Amino acid sequence: MGTEHWAETTLENVVLHKKGKKPKRLEQNNFKDAVPYIDIEAFETGRIKQYADIDSSNCCDEKDVLVVWDGARFGLTGCNQKGSVGSTLACLTPVLIESTYLLKFIQRHYSTIQTNPKGTGIPHVNPDIFWNLEIPLPPLNEQKRIVEKLDAILPKVKSAKARLDKIPRILKKFRQSVLSTACSGKLTEDWREGKDLPEWEVSNIEGVIEDLSYGTSQKCDYNVKDGTPVLRIPNISSGKLELSDVKYALLDKKELDKLSLKSGDLLLIRSNGSVSLLGQSVLIDDSAYGFAYAGYLIRLRCKKDIIVPRYLDITLKTNDLRTQIELPARSTTGVHNINSAEIKSLVIPLPSLGEQHEIVRLVEKLFAFADSLEVKYKKAMVCINKIEQSVLAKAFRGELVAPDPTDEPAEELLKRILEEKAKLEKKIQNTRKSREKIK
Repeated sequence: MGTEHWAETTLENVVLHKKGKKPKRLEQNNFKDAVPYIDIEAFETGRIKQYADIDSSNCCDEKDVLVVWDGARFGLTGCNQKGSVGSTLACLTPVLIESTYLLKFIQRHYSTIQTNPKGTGIPHVNPDIFWNLEIPLPPLNEQKRIVEKLDAILPKVKSAKARLDKIPRILKKFRQSVLSTACSGKLTEDWREGKDLPEWEVSNIEGVIEDLSYGTSQKCDYNVKDGTPVLRIPNISSGKLELSDVKYALLDKKELDKLSLKSGDLLLIRSNGSVSLLGQSVLIDDSAYGFAYAGYLIRLRCKKDIIVPRYLDITLKTNDLRTQIELPARSTTGVHNINSAEIKSLVIPLPSLGEQHEIVRLVEKLFAFADSLEVKYKKAMVCINKIEQSVLAKAFRGELVAPDPTDEPAEELLKRILEEKAKLEKKIQNTRKSREKIK
């Protein structure tokens, strides 16, 4: 096996191509002589929401390959759609080659297309890169065998990938379930057996903190000589302390003394365009000791004889507390806020200190288990992606199927392709001239 019996050419030589466009008539309901309008949404999902008049459309057939030409996902490909091609797409009609073979070839080069865009505003496919992609050309019958082999292998890879894709959602539900059972008392039911413990109480946050302070309004930057490190929303938005991107600010002694963080403090996001990030909390440890924090954050300092700081962090991440935070904070202006009074009024369950410590221990243990599964999931996804790319690489190196000496030589096929393409282009040109004469 190998490509010694293959021919080499460029992508432009084996296809006819046309850019999509917006038709003159475009309606939500189907009408006489209308065809489905394939915009970016229809391309990605297959759901048709509009119909176009056929006469003013650039149309595609099921055997054509569609390419996203403009926008962030330029270079993405698909096929098996028939209708009017939208203005952000391009239509490639294969000339005497297998449509799926062409599709898989372009998919193989998606990263090359993506890393070489054209345009400074809206990126789009760089035609100089795209049309000059060198496509290895096997005999036509061998293309068919390659496609059959890919159709047998890749769906299994995609199926495994689809199953893996469910894991992040499962882990998210698992973590939320852990938080829910922890703050309802169910997680520590066995631990409480035989112990003389006080009943759980209900408290607002004001009753368990000794201080609540807004952050600095001073401008932060990366290069501030003798500046104080300042934590911002990106440093806590994941729910974990992230110190890889820290800015600095010049603070006077009075402000620094007020805002200096200690291990056990909690930081909350008090203002954000995303309501899901509002109230997101993180527990400060020794790695951020002495840091300050920015104005969109609020610091909570716990009364440690009443509440364990990590336990408060856990309660703030439960669905119940998220509901308390998000419902009153929703805004029509696009920016969501929660103020100090609203934070102080948040209601939390409050067991004994001993039980809080046990809850923290169990939650950390279960979260560590979830984290280990997440690491395995990410490694598995890397392997799956490598398998898919490896299969495609083998296909285009001639290593996936055996050659057949009875196949038409690839050089003869290429010769026929170039001749047929020239005929088709001349026919298209003549048709265009005829239409212009009629007008």
